[in-house]
Formats: sequence, C-alpha cells, structure tokens
Amino acid sequence: MAGSQWELPPELCCRPMAFVALTGLDVVYNAVHRAIWDAFCANRRADRVPISFKVLPGDHEYPKCRTKRTSYEWYIPKGILKTGWMNKHLNLVPALVVLFYELDWDDPQWKEKQSECATKVEIVRTSLQGRNTKVAVVLIQKKTPLPPGEDLVASERAAALCNACDLSGKSLFVLPHTDHLVGYIIRLENAFYEHAQTYYYTEIRRVKSHKEFLNKTTHQLLFVRHQFKIAFFSELKQDTQNALKYYRTAYSLVHELRAHETNMLEIKTMAGFINYKICRLCFQHNTPLDAIAQFRKHIDLCKKKIGSAELAFEHAAWMSKQFQSFGELFDEAIKLGLTAIQTQNPGFYYQQAACYSQDRKQQAQQLCQGGASHPSTEPLDTQSGGLDFYGQRPWRQGHQSIDPPDAEKEKTGILALQIKERDVPHSELIIALLSNAVAQFKKYKCPRMKSHLMVQMGEEYYHAKDYTKALKLLDYVMCDYRTERWWGLLTAILTTALRCAYLMASVKDYIIYCMELLGRASTLKEEQKSRIEKNLIRVLMNEVPDAEPECDSSSISTARSLWSDRMSLAGSKELTIEVQDYIPFIQCKAKFQSPSFHVDQPIQLQVYLRADCPHPVSFNKLAVSLSNQEYNQWCVLESSDHRNMSLLPGKTKLYNFSFVAKTEDVGKKIEMTGVELMLGSEGRCVFVSWRGAGGDAASAHEALQAGRSSRQWGRCMEARQEPDWDSLSMQHSTMIISRVPKISVQLGHQPPALNNEMYCINLTIQSQEQGIATDVKLTAGLKPGQDANLSQTTHVTLDGSKVCDDAAPALLTDVPLGDLKPGEKLEKCVFVKCVSNGPRVFLFHVAYSIDTTVEGRQIVCKCHKDETVTIETVVPFEVSVKFLSTKFEPLDRLVVDIPFLLMTDILSSSPWPLLLDSSSLQLLAMTSNTPQRQSQLQEGTWLVSTVIFNLIHVKSFDTFTGNYPLIQTTVTLPHVILESIPLYIHAELPSFGRVRESLSVRYHIENRTALVQEVEMAVEPSDAFMFSGLKQVRLRILPGSEQQMLYNYYPLMAGYQTLPQLNISLPRCPNTNTHTLRRFLPQRIFVKVTKSWKCVLTTELAVTGI
Repeated sequence: MAGSQWELPPELCCRPMAFVALTGLDVVYNAVHRAIWDAFCANRRADRVPISFKVLPGDHEYPKCRTKRTSYEWYIPKGILKTGWMNKHLNLVPALVVLFYELDWDDPQWKEKQSECATKVEIVRTSLQGRNTKVAVVLIQKKTPLPPGEDLVASERAAALCNACDLSGKSLFVLPHTDHLVGYIIRLENAFYEHAQTYYYTEIRRVKSHKEFLNKTTHQLLFVRHQFKIAFFSELKQDTQNALKYYRTAYSLVHELRAHETNMLEIKTMAGFINYKICRLCFQHNTPLDAIAQFRKHIDLCKKKIGSAELAFEHAAWMSKQFQSFGELFDEAIKLGLTAIQTQNPGFYYQQAACYSQDRKQQAQQLCQGGASHPSTEPLDTQSGGLDFYGQRPWRQGHQSIDPPDAEKEKTGILALQIKERDVPHSELIIALLSNAVAQFKKYKCPRMKSHLMVQMGEEYYHAKDYTKALKLLDYVMCDYRTERWWGLLTAILTTALRCAYLMASVKDYIIYCMELLGRASTLKEEQKSRIEKNLIRVLMNEVPDAEPECDSSSISTARSLWSDRMSLAGSKELTIEVQDYIPFIQCKAKFQSPSFHVDQPIQLQVYLRADCPHPVSFNKLAVSLSNQEYNQWCVLESSDHRNMSLLPGKTKLYNFSFVAKTEDVGKKIEMTGVELMLGSEGRCVFVSWRGAGGDAASAHEALQAGRSSRQWGRCMEARQEPDWDSLSMQHSTMIISRVPKISVQLGHQPPALNNEMYCINLTIQSQEQGIATDVKLTAGLKPGQDANLSQTTHVTLDGSKVCDDAAPALLTDVPLGDLKPGEKLEKCVFVKCVSNGPRVFLFHVAYSIDTTVEGRQIVCKCHKDETVTIETVVPFEVSVKFLSTKFEPLDRLVVDIPFLLMTDILSSSPWPLLLDSSSLQLLAMTSNTPQRQSQLQEGTWLVSTVIFNLIHVKSFDTFTGNYPLIQTTVTLPHVILESIPLYIHAELPSFGRVRESLSVRYHIENRTALVQEVEMAVEPSDAFMFSGLKQVRLRILPGSEQQMLYNYYPLMAGYQTLPQLNISLPRCPNTNTHTLRRFLPQRIFVKVTKSWKCVLTTELAVTGI
C-alpha cells in the first residue's frame, strides 16, 4: 500500500463544487478568450456561485460511461467505494459542457458558421455519450445586443441555431465582449449553476432508482455506496442539509456490515470518510456540539475494531488520523468564527492523535522485527499502480469472503507491511502532532498542558537522536516545574536531559544536570545519586564518565568517542555555571551581620554552605564579589587544609570574612554581587556562581515555609544548637555610616521669636573626643525640605549688631570654627530673622575630622552631629485702626478735603516687654477707579497707608543696655473709600445759648464743582426753638463761590436741645447723599438758663414749699 495510506484523499477534504467544462476557448493565443477565462476564474468572491471551471478542447475524451445494469440479481459487489469515483465527478465528468463560439447575428457567413457550431456541439455530445451531462452554447459577439423582442433577425437566427444544434432556448447564451464583461459573466454563471443543479438532481434520482433492485443479503455494500453517492451529489448540488442526512444514513449502514479481519480496514476507512464529511458539515452548519457528539460516537464504535493482531499498528495509525483530522476541522471552524474554550479546543484532539501515534510506534517496535527480510515478490504493488476500492489490500482486491484466498500471499503481504512500517519516521509524526497541540494550548492559556506536551516532544526528540532540540525543550519546561515544585516530574525530566547531555558530550550541561540531580529537589535513590556523584567527580578530574543507564546501546560508543575528544582538547578548561535558576547540590546563603556599619567598625560578612550529595565534596576556593571591587581581595578563601575546604552531607558550614570600609564610602551601600565556589583543580575547574547573596530556585519558598514553622515550633528551634538552614536569612547589602560623634551640641534660646526680630540662638559645642577634632565646621539655619516659601522669609546671620537684610541666606553652610581639643568648649551665637509667622525647624550641623585606628589601620573619620529645634514665630503686637470724624463718629468712607481722625489701638502679643522708640505714618499709594490726574481725588478712590513702628524687644530690663538693634515693623492700614461732594457746608454758631436770648447761626455753603449749582434749602421747625430767617429758599451758587445764610434762633428750653434741621437738596445732582451734607452741620446745642429765670424759678419753688 502507499506510504500515505492514512492521509485523507484531497477530493474528500475539499469543498465539492459543480464541475463545468468550457470548450472553444483559446486562452493562449486569443486575447478575447483569455479575458473571458480570467473573468470566470480570477478574483472569485464568496458571493459568486460555487462552480469549478475548467477549459477543455472541443474534442476532449470524457470518461466512458459503463453499460447500465438492468438487474443486480447475480451481482456481488467487490467493494464499497471506488478510489476514483469522487475525483471523477469533481474533475472529469462535468455537469455542464459550454461551447464558446464567435458569431454575430449579422455575420455575412451565418450559414457556414451555424453548421460549424452544430458540428462542434455534436462532437461534444458524442464524447459524452451515455452521460446526462448538459450542453450549452455561448455566442461571443462584438456588439451589445438589443433588448429582447426588438431585434427580429436575432430572434429568428437564434431559433434556427437552436434547431441546428438540437438545443433548447435556455441553453443558448450571448456574451458581448464589452466593458461590462464581468457583469455578463456573473449572469452566465448563475445560468450555468441552474443547469448543473438539474444535472445533479437527475444523478441523485438515478442512484435512488437502483434501490428497488437491491437485497440486504448480498448487496449490503451497495446500500452504503449508494447513500454515499447521493450525499456527495447533494453536496455538489449545494444541498448540505440533505447531504448530511444521507451521510448519517450511510454511516449507520457501514456499521451494520458484518466485520471480519479481511474487510475490517475497508469498513474503518469508509467509516472515517463518512465521519469526516458529517463533522465537516456540522461545523459548516454552526452546530459544533453535533460534530463533537458524532466524533465521540465514531471513536466509541471503531476503537475496538483492531483487525489483524499482526497489523495492530495500523489501527493505532488510523485512530491517530481520525483525531488529527477532527482537530484540523475544529481549528478551521475556529478560524471562520467559532468560539472555543479551555476545556474544549483542538489541542485535546491533537494530543490524542499524538498518543495513538506513540502507541503505533510501540506496537511497530514489537511487531516489526528488524531481522525479517523483504519478500522476493512485492505484494504491495498492483497492476494499475493503485487500489480499486478504498481500504482494501493490494494482494486481494475485490475479495469479500471471510477467509483470505491465498494464505501464503496473505502472510507475505503482512510481512511487507511490517517491513514498510519500520521505515516510517514515527518520532517526526509524533512531534508534529504535539507541536500542533502545544500551539493550541498556548493559545487557550493552558500552561500545564503545554508544559506536559513539551516534555513529550523533548522525549521524542531524544528517541529521534536530535539531542540539541530535546535539551532546548526540556530546559524550557524545567523552569516551570521548578517554580511549581513538581519534584518528581522535575527529576524525570532531568534524568532524560542528563542522558541527552551524555550522548552529545556536552560537558557544561552534563555538570549542571548532575549537580541538580544530586540536590535536595531530586527524588532519586541514594545509590543512583552516588553513581551520578562519581561521574561528576570523574568529569572534574578530566576523565570520561560512565554511560547513563537506559541509553541507546548503539549511541554509547559514539558518545564515549566524543567524550574522549572533549577531554583531550587543549586550552582553558574552566567553566562558570550560574546556579541561581537551578537547585544545585550545594546551597549557599551569605549575609552581612548588620544592615549598617560605622566606618570605624570592621564589616563582618558570613557565608553559609551546605551539601546535599551522598558523599563529602571538596572545593578549592570561595570568593565573594562586592559592588566595590576593591574589597573583593578581603573576601577570598584559599587554603590547602582540605578539612576546612570540604562539605559534609547535610551539614552547614560557616565562613567569616572581615574588612575595613573606606571613608569615602560613607553614606554608600555595599552590595554582594555574587558568591563563587570553585570545584576541581588541575584537571577541570568549575566555578559554581550565585548571584547576590546566594539562594536558588527553591530558596524563597523554603524560607517562607521555615518562617511559618518557626512560629509554631519556636521552642524546639531554640533548643537546637545547629542553625536551621531554611530559617537562615540573607542580607545582601549593608550601609556604611559615619562614625558616632563624641561631641555635645547644646542650644539655648527663649521662645517665641517675634516677627522681624533678630532672634538669638546660643550654640555650645564641647568635645568629648580623646584626640583633637580638626576642621570643625558649622552649618546652621533653616532645615532643608520644608515649605519653599519659608526659605524666602527666613534669614540667618552671625552678626547680631544690625538687622540683616533680605540678602542674608536661610542656611549658613560650612562656617569654619577651627579645632577642638579634648574637653574644650566653644560657644557661638546664631541670629535668625523671621519675616513671616508660623513654626520653623532649624538645623545645626557640626562636622569635624578625627584620626582613629581600626584593626591596625589608621584612618581619618569624618563625624557630624545634628541638632534640630522648632521655633514658633509670632507677631510682636496687634494694631487695630479706626476712622473717626472730628466729632468722634465712626466713618466707613471719607470725604475729600474734610478733616477726619485716625485712631490706632496697639495690643502687645509678646511675652516680653517692648520698647516703642518711634512711629510714623506713611502714605503708600492712591489709586482711582476712573482715569484722572494724580492730584485729583474722585469718588471711589481707595486710600492705603501704613504705620511704621521702631521698637526693641527686651527679654530682661535688668540687663538692657540699649545695644539691641531697632526693629522696624510696618503695619498696613485698612482700605477706605474716598468720595467727593458737590457742596460743602459748615455753620458758625456760639458754643452755647441762653433761654429767651437770640442766638445767631450763619451757614456757609460752598460750590466745589465746575458747574452752577441750584440749591433748595428748607428749615424744619423745632419745639425748642423759634427762629427768624428764610424758611424755604431756592438759590444758585457759582462755581468756586460761597453763599451765606443767616438765621436767628430763639431758645425756648434749657439743656441739650436739637437745632432746627436744615434740609438741602440739589436738583442738578440727584445722586448726592444729603445725609453726608447733614453730617457737617451741628445737630444739638447746650442752652443755659438766664439769671432772671433762675430767680423766678427759686421763688416758685419756695412758694410751693419744696
């Protein structure tokens, strides 16, 4: 049989489309014909009818039609379905033959061309003799035809041509070769499609007509064949619903056939074909659950139909192909829009196909013995070069009996199939299927399934002796299994990887896998670990290791030769292995003893090592790398004492390192960049390297588990002498900090500080060092990192004799103070001026240098001492301002050129006495809402002024000497509105009056505008006065002039009396507030009693006896 016997035939997998043959087209030499053919076959969109076109010559020989059978009484079928039947109806027997002929209706040689066209049609009919294929004629014309019924000549000649060619009117078409060729072609296609539909409908009826001649005793195969043909013709007819129905019927009939070893393969083959069609149509109808159910049913029915036990591998191959084909159908449906999920995706079917391929491989290895020789005759060859029926054996085609016709030939054929199976690249098939499955599981985010299948791929590459690819896959998967701590699976993968590394003589990979198989994650037995450790030692001694068990015996000799070549190579034999991502048999944890060290202290570093191998292991060098490489020389251990340089199984060993930091590294962090352990010596050196402070792929989880258990079993941990390895923590970095200063810094001050005050802070520095503190420097002022506005309003100086200006800084840096001897005291005054209120944090930083000795080394240490103090700044006093009239009445606005009073109340907020030296009033600015000259003040003008106070803040009058600088405090007065009035009025009257004595009052009215003002004046009567003068008057006052009005008031009662009210109105200034004018006039006057009235009053009181 053919080597690709399990591949589905392409005619089964393709989409069946109606086959239409085009004749009469010369697509090579005729440009018009070529354009017509391109319009048929090029750029076919999904909306065009499904037709398969093929250009054939006019005298093409079509397959001959067999003589129609009139009776099936004595007919015994030789098989179910012929191998060429589907291809014949897809590509050889057309449903319609279309003859293209160039002929215009007005052609002068009409008669001759009509006869020629009829002859060509007859030739086509002759070649199709016995077939129901339709024939049609298309006339290629140069002119666009007229609408039907308008061209009588065309109608007559069309009818004559149909008679000559024996065609119906529906089989004659006209194709004008114009700019709209594609549109005419699409219309032609639709007509061709209708003819093809008719043909396939006729074929279906013809096949159905055979059913009445069949019986279920001898014609079981024909029932299956006919149902399959009807379904296939329905697909060609694009009737997929009926096609699915007939395929289901055919599938049921297949499994009703009596199965035995001779026909088992044929039954399974046809069942697989029909199942493929059913599943494909279910996916096409968007019913994926029906497709999955059908496939499961198919597998359940066929998985036990193994057939011949000697060819059991064929059943596994067939099962593998079923799963692979369904997976491809599933994947194709997903690409067309179907949605899959994690638990139901094509990956599972590819995986199952790979499993059956693995079974096929195992069965082939058992059944196909290598010693068998090929038979002298070739039983797999046939006379025609292929099989007549699907699923039959080449040496007994057409045989349907239970027993084989020739037992010897049967045995020879089975042997030939077994020999042919030996040449099948099983691993390649398995790897391809697993690769498809991995891609699907990766797509649907199934990481564990993906890793599992990648392990299988690696093992298949190992069996295929492609060790490089095997190691690449296994390395990738091992990372996941280390992370998820699947130690059993990891050990199995490492064992396979170790065999690969041995067979390809990869020294580095071999050492890595040996180290990991000896580690704590390995589940190997002790004797297996002992063997691996011995092999590792042999490699370190530059010797060839022993072969790994279960290696292919044919490859061991080649591997030994490769190892010998590797070991004999000259040159560097040093290897560096980064074990951070592995779990090696040597564990390492390093730490600094403290998160920080003073510069005058030696830095202590500890390295813990532990071996998990069965036997002691020795090393020749231990080195710790630091971020500052200048310290690396102090962190190296090299010794000839092998007892100190060996690790015992399960025991923890501690190694200490110490070095002195450099003063320039103060404030810097020192980190461990790696720990390196050297195994081997002269033969081969392997540097086992850990990044950072050690640890491997499992350390983080082990530390977490140890932390949990230590909380539960803390008392047991305290009783244990040897430190628990898992509870050891790693400290990969430490900070170098400055030496502890031995000086005292004291601050003296009297809070709070007043705004703008030169606030004094007394600083006292006393040395407690044993030696001389040199280069003492002071940094004092506002502590950095506070509000940015504070740095603009805070000024610091050492000169307290005068008030510092705004140029003084907020922080004085590096002020030299000289040297300090042991016990010496230094005092300094720092003056601070705070312009704004609120709390401030001040920093006093004293830095100095001193010589000291650390582990015999003389170093110069830079020390510093910081002190901070928070000072609250308050205002020295609060100033409240009032605007009053000359009569001490409160004013909310002022009038131009009218005097007023400014009253200030000062309230001290200081807990200390304040000496007010002087004060002054300063006019700052005058602004107006209207554009006027600066000398003019109009209504709406804002008046802003300030009061300046010069004062001294005295903390104690007993010690006051007057040397303190004056502090100037400026207080901004509140805004006040200025307004102008058109008239100004004031009155002249005596300070008091007497009862019944005339009192003269003169009113002065002044016009302050540039206009003539009309003034209406009226005097309201009063009970306390009689008066003479104009009670109501209207007068005009020229600009800048003054008018006087004189009234004589006659008081009637003594005491404070209200004067008659003078009402003034200005008709030309209706908006003028008369209340403002009244404010300038006196309201009341004190009236005294005259002497004569005093005597009368005394007499009256005496008469009444009072």
